Amino acid sequence: MIGAFRRSSGLSGLLHFRRSSQLKGSKAFEATAIVRKQSQPIRPYFRLPDSFRKTKEVGVFPSLQHSSVWSVISFAKVEFLEWYLAMVKCRPVLTKSITSALIYTAADLSSQTIALPSSEPYDLVRTLRMAGYGLLILGPSLHYWFNFMSRLFPKKDIFSTLKKMALGQSLYGPSMTVIFFSMNAFLQGENGSEIIGRLKRDLLPTMLNGVMYWPVCDFITFRFVPVHLQPLVSNSFSYAWTVYMTYMASLEKAAS
Repeated sequence: MIGAFRRSSGLSGLLHFRRSSQLKGSKAFEATAIVRKQSQPIRPYFRLPDSFRKTKEVGVFPSLQHSSVWSVISFAKVEFLEWYLAMVKCRPVLTKSITSALIYTAADLSSQTIALPSSEPYDLVRTLRMAGYGLLILGPSLHYWFNFMSRLFPKKDIFSTLKKMALGQSLYGPSMTVIFFSMNAFLQGENGSEIIGRLKRDLLPTMLNGVMYWPVCDFITFRFVPVHLQPLVSNSFSYAWTVYMTYMASLEKAAS
């Protein structure tokens, strides 16, 4: 009896399997399967973590946004530096002259911000004079001076560096200071005697302050910086010095 029951159950299972396989092959089953498949919601292939999905719904990615912004800024800095170095090589005099003009412009505006009361407007004519000095005189002269020093003393040892510093403090620095004060006074309408009076009053104090400021800057520039970048580094050091120089140049006329 048990054997008969097993045979009947096996036979019924076989018949049920054949009926289901025939039903799967029919068009009605295919249509039903398609309807069921369409009625079921489409699930994403990749499921994000709940914490990330919640953050995405809110729309706040503080750490991601912060890192992305700094990545863009760093990339822009690198691109600008590469572009600037390429311009220094292909158009050295023009690039260094424009750099000097920009630094003198920023330094003069800083000097006016410090010295002038908040109620007085900026003297843009004065700023234009400083920018013209950096563009037409200081920038080209720095280029040729550093190249001349590198040919005269090609080594970068201590003794060569000290020689370059000594020549800079005794020849180049005083000459450029005299030119700066004279040109600025001339553009302000001062005559020859007034220009000489200004030099007598302002040149020596300026030179003494320069001796306290420039030797360290010149040592770093001559000792560690390549020749084609020395004007840029010198201009960077000259920002604070130019704030002082533009202040001295804006003083009243010397008493005759």
